[in-house]
Amino acid sequence: MAPKDDKSDESVKLFLSIGLDQKTASTTINNPKVTANLTAVIREAGVTNGCDRTTGNLLYTVATKYHSNLRVHRPTLFKYIVSSKIKTPAQLDAAVAFFDNNAPEDFKINEFEEACGVGVEVSPEDIEKAAEEVFEENKSAVLEQRYRTNVGQLLGHVRKSLPWADPKIVKDVIDRKMYELLGEKTAADNEKPTKKKEKKEKPAAKAEEKKAAVEATPEPSEEELNPYSIFPQPEQNLMVHTEVFYSDGSVLKCNNKKEVLDKHLKVTGGKVYTRFPPEPNGYLHIGHAKAMFVDFGLAKERGGCCYLRYDDTNPEAEKKEYINHIEEIVNWMGWEPFKITYTSDYFQELYDLAVELIRRGHAYVDQQNADEIKEYREKKMNSPWRDRPIEESLRLFDEMRRGMIEEGKATLRMKQDMQNDNCNMYDLIAYRIKFTPHPHAGDKWCIYPSYDFAHCTVDALENITHSLCTLEFETRRASYYWLLHSLDLYMPYVWEYSRLNITNTVMSKRKLNYIVTNNHVDGWDDPRLLTLAGLRRRGVTPTAINAFVRGMGITRSDGSMIHVSRLEHHIREELNKTAPRTMVVLNPLKVVITNLESDKVMELDAKRWPDAQNDDPSAFYKVPFSRVVYIDQSDFRMKDSKDYYGLAPGKSVLLRYGFPIKCTNVVFADDNETIREIHAEYDPEKKTKPKGVLHWVAESSPGKEPIKVEVRLFEKLFNSENPAELNDDWLTDINPNSKVVVTDAYAVSILKDAAVGDRFQFERLGYFAVDKDSEPGKLVFNRTVTLRDSYGKGGK
Repeated sequence: MAPKDDKSDESVKLFLSIGLDQKTASTTINNPKVTANLTAVIREAGVTNGCDRTTGNLLYTVATKYHSNLRVHRPTLFKYIVSSKIKTPAQLDAAVAFFDNNAPEDFKINEFEEACGVGVEVSPEDIEKAAEEVFEENKSAVLEQRYRTNVGQLLGHVRKSLPWADPKIVKDVIDRKMYELLGEKTAADNEKPTKKKEKKEKPAAKAEEKKAAVEATPEPSEEELNPYSIFPQPEQNLMVHTEVFYSDGSVLKCNNKKEVLDKHLKVTGGKVYTRFPPEPNGYLHIGHAKAMFVDFGLAKERGGCCYLRYDDTNPEAEKKEYINHIEEIVNWMGWEPFKITYTSDYFQELYDLAVELIRRGHAYVDQQNADEIKEYREKKMNSPWRDRPIEESLRLFDEMRRGMIEEGKATLRMKQDMQNDNCNMYDLIAYRIKFTPHPHAGDKWCIYPSYDFAHCTVDALENITHSLCTLEFETRRASYYWLLHSLDLYMPYVWEYSRLNITNTVMSKRKLNYIVTNNHVDGWDDPRLLTLAGLRRRGVTPTAINAFVRGMGITRSDGSMIHVSRLEHHIREELNKTAPRTMVVLNPLKVVITNLESDKVMELDAKRWPDAQNDDPSAFYKVPFSRVVYIDQSDFRMKDSKDYYGLAPGKSVLLRYGFPIKCTNVVFADDNETIREIHAEYDPEKKTKPKGVLHWVAESSPGKEPIKVEVRLFEKLFNSENPAELNDDWLTDINPNSKVVVTDAYAVSILKDAAVGDRFQFERLGYFAVDKDSEPGKLVFNRTVTLRDSYGKGGK
């Protein structure tokens, strides 16, 4: 990026003063149009000295979303926003809708205020009453479906009757009423519903269903209103978190005792504490973006704290490179950790807890080898060492710590329930011996805790209020709470959400590591990968990624495969607003304008932004038009047709921002097949009105070629939508044409000063970003995404 000037710094300072965060303010100044719009809005609203965040966010929405259709009504609107008579996005949307449907001469202040809820105060009693009516109407369905009830629909019913109610309060009331009606969740409530295999419907039936779906207006879901509203407050952690069912028929109910919760709340001040716990054994991918959105997002929305905690319990797989990358990418994604910690920071505390677990009779040193442990687990048999005396286990565990026992000869196992229906209660390993130096803790330890031992205990030590993870960890919930209960530690609220799976890629760290280390791709940041480093290098913005993730929601649905076109849709939405337009010709074909003097060069205005006003000079850039121009080879053919809008012998096209040209002659190479150049005449009066419009690049002076750039065109890395289904054959599915390099493309001269990371729209070709492989005099561009949007035409 070009260095910021004083004017840019002033704009950032102005935008921060209205409550925008640093990331949004910095991103905004990269778009001259949005910067001008927002600056004008701030001045018109009279808040150049700053305002509260709620007001600022509404003004930002006006500048970015409603800028063009509010000019007449803006003074009125700003008056209501600044005075906090309009204070929610719902009120702003209603105000804009009112303005759109009423001409200035028909504007009536009383009708306007009524339309957007000005002065309407919804009391808790009103919400209580509305919720009571909704539950009365839906009581039988709620009792039947219990906690599988679509709470979003209940929320939508209340919001429909009370559109200006605070959605957070509405959600709290509904949650309370659900609990009052149904009581604690049972084991059956926590079971996943069995999916029934549905018969394939006939096309006619599908058409009817599709029609009905279009005609129906779905109620807004709770996630759409506020994706974090589904989570309880920290003080509610007195409820039973889970029930652990033992093979002997007994049931362990795990919940915080009041004195434990009170101690926790005293430490945290009642704030939400979450953690983002990546394992530093590879680069983060887009699935981790969802985890960040959930973990950091919940803490931010509730005014709490989120740890970035490195889950570094396996020194053999961890590298400093991965640790550095994770911190960098978390910051790039716009999240700011409350603290950066490592599980290894707590190795002494974890060791002490393991000793205490042995003393309480809940753990033992097992001297079976790995194969024997596996065999006994498969047969659901107790280890022969399970009932060894506590003092003996304590002595052996101390010997493990001091390096007196060989690697693989002993482990510490938790004494759980080997006959349980849940395999995650089969006496899980708590500690194993590894004579491997640790990248963070050094060589102090030769025993390391397992994930199953460390994860929940560090959650408790860090006073995490909400321990959030993906659904594949749901079966570990029993062991999570069993261990905390056995040690009398504070128990966080655990909630699992659906994993993010996207088509035409692999998300497994093992598979990603394989294709990186075996050079099937060009490193962890290869733009074809959906690693966050790869997406960043490709030119994708963190704003687009977070918008995509937010659209997925954080529900406990089955996490079905999401089509990559849905991600691409959000990328286009972002880049369409922020990427200036320019022109590049990938495969140049020389066109000689025969009726233009050889030494004549005209400077033409080209638009950086498609809807730029003609009186805004910053929205334009200069392109030379000379005797020699270049079009793309794909835009010329010898034989014309009705459905073809390119250039052909005797046919005219319009050069974008320039003049119409007509092909008068074709010059072939010696083989009489290869086209060497085209001769054409231009229409200086622009009387010709051709249908076809072509992008082009011209010589800036006689004989001086346009600047050459390298352009890398990327397609999907895998041909199949779900290569993981191919099992051992997944590598054969790699698309050999996933990367095409064009080495001698021509670009307009304005691009010569582009810096690594700068993004542009190459007209008719797509969105592109400057790659890190660029060198002085040789820019390299990665295609981020094409212009065509297939989302909604087949993307899920």
